[in-house]
Amino acid sequence: MEPYTRHVLVCTGGFCSPNRSGRAIYSRLASLLQQHGLLFGPTRVKRSEAPCLGVCMKGPIVVVYPEGIWYHSVTPALLERIVVEHLRDGRVIEEWVFHRLERQSNHPTGNPNPLPL
Repeated sequence: MEPYTRHVLVCTGGFCSPNRSGRAIYSRLASLLQQHGLLFGPTRVKRSEAPCLGVCMKGPIVVVYPEGIWYHSVTPALLERIVVEHLRDGRVIEEWVFHRLERQSNHPTGNPNPLPL
């Protein structure tokens, strides 16, 4: 099996996005990955839906691994930016990140970008 370069998880649960917009984001992700040449070949990206990622607010939540970048409040427009800028071009969209797998800060909580309440 050919390896994936990244794995994208989309929270489709009803708590963080009660209007179920996470499901629409997950559905749209497939077409965006195909449109930008990220479904097959050496740059392919795996997508998965998660019924709950444990955040339960400011959704939909989209997570990109192996970087461990967690995005909040993902809209269709932001999803397209994530696909183009992050997945295709390798640039994290910092203003929408609320958590990182690897803590790169001396912030007391270890999280340089806490989720805005």
